[in-house]
Amino acid sequence: MKKIRRWMQVQRVVGAGVVMLAGLHAQGAAARDGHDHDHDHDAVKHVLLISFDGLHQQDVARCISSNSCPNLALLAKSGTTYSDAHTPGLSDSFPGLAALVTGGSPKSAGLFYDVSYDRTLYAPSDSNCTGKQGWNVVFDETTGIDGQNGGALTHLDGGGAFNPQAIPHALVNGVCQPVYPHNYVKTNTIFEVVKQNVKGARTAWADKHAWGYDWLNGPSGTGVDDLSRTEINSIDPVTHKAYTDVYTHTEQFDNLHVQSLIDEIDGKDSTGHSAADVPTVFGTNFQTLSVAQKATVANGGGYLDASFTPGPQVTAAIAYLDNALGRIVSELKQRNLYSSTAVIVTAKHGQSPTDHSKLVKNGDTLSKLLEANNYLDPNGNFGQANTNSGNPNDGSGLVNTGFVQTDDVGLIWLRDQSQLSAVVKTLKDNLSCNAPGICADGPQAYILYGPRLAGRFGDPARGRAPDIVVQPNPGVIYTSSQSKDEEHGGNAPDDSHLGLVVYMPRSHHAGQTIDEPVLTTQVAPTILRMLDVDPDLLHSVATEGTRTLPGFDREQF
Repeated sequence: MKKIRRWMQVQRVVGAGVVMLAGLHAQGAAARDGHDHDHDHDAVKHVLLISFDGLHQQDVARCISSNSCPNLALLAKSGTTYSDAHTPGLSDSFPGLAALVTGGSPKSAGLFYDVSYDRTLYAPSDSNCTGKQGWNVVFDETTGIDGQNGGALTHLDGGGAFNPQAIPHALVNGVCQPVYPHNYVKTNTIFEVVKQNVKGARTAWADKHAWGYDWLNGPSGTGVDDLSRTEINSIDPVTHKAYTDVYTHTEQFDNLHVQSLIDEIDGKDSTGHSAADVPTVFGTNFQTLSVAQKATVANGGGYLDASFTPGPQVTAAIAYLDNALGRIVSELKQRNLYSSTAVIVTAKHGQSPTDHSKLVKNGDTLSKLLEANNYLDPNGNFGQANTNSGNPNDGSGLVNTGFVQTDDVGLIWLRDQSQLSAVVKTLKDNLSCNAPGICADGPQAYILYGPRLAGRFGDPARGRAPDIVVQPNPGVIYTSSQSKDEEHGGNAPDDSHLGLVVYMPRSHHAGQTIDEPVLTTQVAPTILRMLDVDPDLLHSVATEGTRTLPGFDREQF
């Protein structure tokens, strides 16, 4: 709790509005001053954002000190390392990336998970918006048309189009309209702001799902000029397996993104087939480390102890990522772009638990408890848990059922919101790890609901925010899977404490480490500041008062 108290003290000093996440996490929001600043307009023309999913700050510190990530070490030597960077409360890929590119937490961005729920939406088949409301929104690998009717994911590009069965509907000004991922995100992105405010700007991004990450385009639908359509869950025609089966296979998928970046640096599009300007803002996501972390300790995955000593797979994965970073930076230097390109290395999320002795896998006891007490269908027949094909997004999911999303966190959208008090009582009566308990009886566990949840994540009555957030004891994963020993999505310490290294050309603070607590939401306004664009043009930044990273405020630029 010492670190949390220090977090609160820092936020009070800067005049932030502090909202507690049940005593475990705080969101800092500090209005920036209005002073003019001197900016070398030639210093930064491009910003490259790289997410090594799963990268903890402890991974960064350990690999630099042991000289096992020489390329990241060189970047840190020329840049700024933030030793106390955290996600804004939830650590799934969607809210994690949204923090980096919108400057907002789930409260303003509206993204809680790639699989979530919205009470205001109608089913994909309800094109007139005349049926029941309340849809389990699934924007993952099945968002591509390959997933239609539960089909096999046979194409790297997800089939080349959206799966119409994945796209719900909403009444907008009395008109029933489809809700694509870019309609689902509630705020704009750095890609939109840069395109609108930097003359001749071009934007690009590559991620793990070909169509689910359409939300990066922002509400305009056009924020990313070159959104690489690559699907990690597609079937590799050589191995006949998805790219997530083993970390060495994931490397092959991530190599596609390395090549896309190199092509973009070389003045081509992400396919390498057409000429294009070097993007003003561009970047990608890497999955190799995440896959290695999730792999069971028995098979060489994860970490060896509570000190983040990497096991064989994680050791190799970090070496791979560092080599990939070296290739990218080398290309920037070869094309004489390194002196005009800012490079940010961080992660959407960490992974939990790194200390294998804390691992608890009792199955999805949270969902079972809700079902057993008739808060959700007792046969598990809610949301898209029971579809005609057995796969999500085949269009046959049920409407208005409520939903629960679990990994190392539990997000609960109640079928009947009037049952909130009864559900909370049931949860509190079953906090232990003994059946039918939910393993939330430790000092770092909590159940968030009511006004405190609304203040942190938004009012559930408006449709998007969950009614209840359950953070179990660190180390608990609501699964019985035998294939993974770590997960993410919640606010456990290992989920939320991330690596963050920022290199900016001609910086006066090269090689510094900043220990002040920061949030990953602060990356987005910092990117705009680097490009001499007003950060408040990001709606989430203006709404939440997100400040730039320390060392990149106006008077220090």
